[in-house]
Amino acid sequence: MSDVTITFAIVAAIVVLFIWDRFPVILVAIGTSLALYFTGVTTLDESLRGFGDPAVLFIAALFVVSAGLEVTGVTAWAGQTLIARAGGSRTRLLLMMMSLVAVLTALISVNGAVAALLPVVVVAAVRLKRPPSQLLMPLVFASHAGSMLALMGTPVNLLVAEAADYHGMAPFRVFSFALAGLPLIIGTMAIVVLFGERLLPMRSGRSLPSDLSQHARTLIEQYRLEDGLFQLRIRASSPYVGASIHAVNLREYAGLAFVSVLSGDGTGPVRRQTLAEGDLIVVRGDADDAGALATAMHLSFQPPDTPADMAESLFNRDSGLAEVIVPPRSELIGQAVFPGMTTPSGDLLVLAVQRRGEDPGPGETVLAQGDTLLLMGTWDALDRHLDDPDVLVVDSPEVVRRQAIPMGRGAATAIAIMVGMVVLLATNLVPSVLAGLLAAFAMVAFNVVSVDQAYRSINWTTVILIGAMIPLSTAMTNSGAANLLADGLVSLVGDRSPYALLAGLFVLTAVLGQLISNTATALIIIPIGLAAAETLHVSGRPVLMSLTVAAAAAFLTPVATPVNLMVMAPAGYKFGDYWKLGLPMMILFFLVAVFWVPLFWHF
Repeated sequence: MSDVTITFAIVAAIVVLFIWDRFPVILVAIGTSLALYFTGVTTLDESLRGFGDPAVLFIAALFVVSAGLEVTGVTAWAGQTLIARAGGSRTRLLLMMMSLVAVLTALISVNGAVAALLPVVVVAAVRLKRPPSQLLMPLVFASHAGSMLALMGTPVNLLVAEAADYHGMAPFRVFSFALAGLPLIIGTMAIVVLFGERLLPMRSGRSLPSDLSQHARTLIEQYRLEDGLFQLRIRASSPYVGASIHAVNLREYAGLAFVSVLSGDGTGPVRRQTLAEGDLIVVRGDADDAGALATAMHLSFQPPDTPADMAESLFNRDSGLAEVIVPPRSELIGQAVFPGMTTPSGDLLVLAVQRRGEDPGPGETVLAQGDTLLLMGTWDALDRHLDDPDVLVVDSPEVVRRQAIPMGRGAATAIAIMVGMVVLLATNLVPSVLAGLLAAFAMVAFNVVSVDQAYRSINWTTVILIGAMIPLSTAMTNSGAANLLADGLVSLVGDRSPYALLAGLFVLTAVLGQLISNTATALIIIPIGLAAAETLHVSGRPVLMSLTVAAAAAFLTPVATPVNLMVMAPAGYKFGDYWKLGLPMMILFFLVAVFWVPLFWHF
């Protein structure tokens, strides 16, 4: 059996297995590399080379950079700004939402942008009394268009840029893709604004993402924290003036628990090393003990906070709250706790305890199964200590922080690192893979994300899928399979024009991309397209860019991309809902791929 026949058989098997969806995509991808090696189509080096490919490393690095923007609340800030400025206008909301997701996609990837904005858009829909189904599909489709604005938008862009470089063509720069991306995003906006309301269902999903933007106020009301919380202002005569923050010692006041120190200028928690006149010491507990502390240390009682002020004092860039439940068989069952005590680690404070939603009363509480505790500590301490089998965390501190603390600690650093990476890519000072790796390294080195967060942020399915499927592209080229298919495609379109070739490649890519991963599709079609371009004696650059547009046109089914599926449940979409708005989008992408692209990348 010839290498060409074996390669075609492997491609057919891959497509069937992807569509059947009975095996994990990683298993199918790795099986592809193994099959190519054991059948002798590729050598051992060719079968494994994809895992060290620069495009694969760049994609992995982009996941870490994306995580840096998410964990610091940059994307949450952008989303909340969107809601604030959209007002009640449907058109304004759609235009702002699609513009925002397009820009975020260009910088951090389709999956990262949609995942970050999904809960924000659902909240916007609820507040504006609009069905989520009217907003979520436009969000996803705009992200597909936005992936064509920059090199980092999607793995397909990186694969196309690498193919151009490998074949000695003029390189695709970081914003070269925007020449095709801008008409795509403008056209997408026009279609959604003009026809979206009629083509999209009026439906809400059974399960909606949690809105955690007001999480602090929710917990304050649930646990009635406004009861027994005191703010004591430091007078000029207080011995605390000029003292270290650690000088606030409440050992003599057993009925009080230290909460935080707020700056007297109203900017939130004190970030200085010393206390100053006017700063507010926040304590919780017995009123008599609070009065004794105020008398002894020359402090004055501050009038009660508004809920917003109290939320800021308990929930800010430095510290936060976490609600945990005592599960069955926990070692905490039978232990005594009381508000104001610290946990054994010493860096978490028990603010409140509830049993069946009610305060169990003053004094100590012997914990039982199902009791809930409200803990306060720094975000680092919450992340570090709540990964404990003895408690169940109601809402992950990391998820809460992303939504509730927009532009949190490290946000400026994350933005600076992102800007630095874009500058390196735009100026071509270093290869793109090095720019990505430097940015990922900086995210960890400057403590924007931890090493564990960096590991977790990488979508290993995508990385392994691409690395394991790259040998298939090599096999398509080396075995002659790509040339054979290209000759067949050229004979089909005849000598009509290169535009017919682009049309044929678009249909092939777009149809296959509705059934299997658009990344896997690109790896199969790229060698075919380049071989066809060589047969017709035309430049491969317009072919590659047209293929990129076609691969992004994943609109007709919910299984075409992960983000299509991501919005299905929150919006209550059905399988047949996608093609109604997807078909006009497909026509737009076809026109751009076949007729617009050659205007800038000539044959």
